[in-house]
Amino acid sequence: MSLSDFFTPIDAEKIIPKKGYYTSQLGSKIEYYSVDFPDLEQKTDIAIIGVLEDRNAINNAGCALGPDYVREKFYLLNEGNYNTKIVDLGNIRQGAAVTDTYFALKTVVNELVKKDIIPVIIGGGQDLTYAQYLAYETLEQKVDLVIIDPRFDLDDDDKGIDTIETTSTSYLNKIFLHDPNYLFNFSNLGYQTYYTSQDSLRVMDKLYFDTHRLGEIAGNIAVAEPIIRNASMVSFDMGAIRSSDAAGNANANPNGFWGNEACQLARYAGINDKLSSVGFYEFNPAYDNNGQTALLLAQMIWYFMDGVYSRKKDFPLHPKSQYLIYKTSLKHDEHELVFVKSKKTDRWWMQVPYPSRGSKNERFHLVPCRYDDYKTAVSGEMPDLWWRTFQKLN
Repeated sequence: MSLSDFFTPIDAEKIIPKKGYYTSQLGSKIEYYSVDFPDLEQKTDIAIIGVLEDRNAINNAGCALGPDYVREKFYLLNEGNYNTKIVDLGNIRQGAAVTDTYFALKTVVNELVKKDIIPVIIGGGQDLTYAQYLAYETLEQKVDLVIIDPRFDLDDDDKGIDTIETTSTSYLNKIFLHDPNYLFNFSNLGYQTYYTSQDSLRVMDKLYFDTHRLGEIAGNIAVAEPIIRNASMVSFDMGAIRSSDAAGNANANPNGFWGNEACQLARYAGINDKLSSVGFYEFNPAYDNNGQTALLLAQMIWYFMDGVYSRKKDFPLHPKSQYLIYKTSLKHDEHELVFVKSKKTDRWWMQVPYPSRGSKNERFHLVPCRYDDYKTAVSGEMPDLWWRTFQKLN
């Protein structure tokens, strides 16, 4: 089976302006599936995928129509100071059942990641995150998942995995309970407490997962950079952006990230050397005001792309000469904490030791951190990020 079997071509007449594109605009740079399916054996960095699926998008029917509205805005943006190698594969059609759509998306993302091509998914409901995650099952690697969302999409009822429905409000249950378990870490950015049960917070704490309230990040967006830098995949719910900037969502609410902050988060995802897929979900054109949300999402994808083409390839420690090593001891603990700083980007990492029963070839795990974590250790206190990571390794 060819990947093209999952896709429907783009209706160019609906998207492309009658006068065509300027040579500087992305519409003249991107190879899109209109007649012939793009040749993925050619050098390709990013592949855009629309998914026409909203049957499990709770209270947001109509978001399946979003991808083409975003394309219309995205193609009009100008290319940055780099030569883009981007293809647009068109739209994954709805399957006979939602699980058929999941299978198609899982298969496509899996094949693209294996080809070292970054899929940019435009949904559709956020339940598609589950299919995005399933794509990593055969890649034999642990997954670090970052979700940008005002809610934890957990079903609070105590059910077995076979009875939990995969929806935009419960897909995390399916990910957390999936067997085999290849999820190493989960982080939520921007949750709002009045949408979050205390039971869910206790579950996150028990699993040593990272949760960050909107108030921790809004207005201080750089706090999110090391969290996103640790991600293998990112899922962005457009409902995380305040309705004044992104009304195109039936579940939009007055609080959330500003539009420029959403663009910065998208760029952090792009510049992350480790990240291999990203999904933008829950955009619904039926609620959009004058195409504002479609344009914002197009700009977020542009910033993600800009990040990809600005990657520094500075994941430690190769070569070691490009990094500074800092060591510090705690007041009342036997652990010596080791920090690594890149000379190229001034970004920081912590070394967290594996337990003695761990791999003989890997003595420590490197986790992205902030300078503030180093200052905490210098003061003699244990950084919370170090402790939670150490517990997951044991």
